[in-house]
Amino acid sequence: MNRYSGDVLKPGWRKDARPTATDVPLEKGLVVEDPSSGFVGAVIGWENGIVILEDRRGAKRSFPVGPGFWVEGKPVNLRVPLRQGKAKPTYTASGSRADVTPTRPKVALPSRLYVEGRHDAELVEKVWGDDLRHVGVVVEFMGGIDELPAIVADFNPAPGRRLGVLVDHLVPGSKESRIAAQVARAGYKDLVMVTGHDYIDIWHAVKPEQIGLKKWPEVPRDVDFKRGTLAALKQPHQTQADVAHFWRALLGRVTSYRDLDARLVTEVEKLIDFVTADHPMD
Repeated sequence: MNRYSGDVLKPGWRKDARPTATDVPLEKGLVVEDPSSGFVGAVIGWENGIVILEDRRGAKRSFPVGPGFWVEGKPVNLRVPLRQGKAKPTYTASGSRADVTPTRPKVALPSRLYVEGRHDAELVEKVWGDDLRHVGVVVEFMGGIDELPAIVADFNPAPGRRLGVLVDHLVPGSKESRIAAQVARAGYKDLVMVTGHDYIDIWHAVKPEQIGLKKWPEVPRDVDFKRGTLAALKQPHQTQADVAHFWRALLGRVTSYRDLDARLVTEVEKLIDFVTADHPMD
């Protein structure tokens, strides 16, 4: 049996051979299961788009109100009762507390964050965009790691003017690690942070469960990663448009940091802390 048969991202793929989710209004005492984590608990309250569940041992966990839950073995979309009104979310996609009060426009910090790869930059924007705008950090797109030495030289890092760089496939012995070491040897060790992940491509930073897989397929090294992945998933893979279509669908499955591998989340958070270290936040 080929577990990758069919179109894993076709419209309605989550509904194939599965019951349709129904809307269920929140009420205290309602027993709810979050299948992604296995947590089962009774509703003890909800506020600002967050529902709080308590299990039989007294442990409490919070989840965003909406789809993805089960009640009595059936999929449901949790909804805030109409009398509660529609509350604004109080957390950003990265899990940070959202500031819903009006603020003055931020002046961009002198420090910058460069992200290698268009897909990488789009993913960072979707999950951390609100946080970065709040602190005034501008994200720049870097086409490839080979551009880094010239970018550093032109940027001219200095105290208060730091540079953070997120790259793909940062593993010992790789080209990426050699260029990162070259930048550090040039005297920028304390002003430039180059970090990243060990995936061949940022696609693997998205948890495979988001598209109904147990794990991402392995692609031979002599095969183009993106097209090889699509081929293994029985997706159209002949053109760049096929790749772009799949990426847009995959990105659409990402709603928060919970949908990403924790290793990527950690590295991005480190970079944000690094580029804002010289600039106390309000």
